[in-house]
Amino acid sequence: MSWNFLDVLEGVFDVLELFSSGSGSKSSSERKSLNYDERVQSKVVVRSKYYTEKISAGFILAAIVLFIIIFKNPLRAENYVQTLIVASLIGIAISFVVFFVLHVFECFYFKNIFKLLLFSCSVIAFFISFVLCIYFKSGIFI
Repeated sequence: MSWNFLDVLEGVFDVLELFSSGSGSKSSSERKSLNYDERVQSKVVVRSKYYTEKISAGFILAAIVLFIIIFKNPLRAENYVQTLIVASLIGIAISFVVFFVLHVFECFYFKNIFKLLLFSCSVIAFFISFVLCIYFKSGIFI
């Protein structure tokens, strides 16, 4: 039994067309009767004026608390500087994954560069402190 790639692709497109909403083929009067325009307008989320700053402040406060817990009485490590560098790189990598996920969900948009830098630095500081806290306080790696 010989399978033709284009026949399989045509079948996939037929299934996708069947499940698609088909809004592109309807006229504007049909869309208005089905309230498509109203649904799109009601989807807009209203956020407070300082939403980004509040989220960033939360990350900074959590990072400060974790740094205080870590550096108040740290466990001994053989190569302390290397441990800090590796934990920082892991925290930065986790932060970049979070930024990519936010970008994919279209939530990584800022109106000015200050908000972008504040949010990014606070998230990076939080994840670095989180990785250091896991490293020093869990005892898994020692």
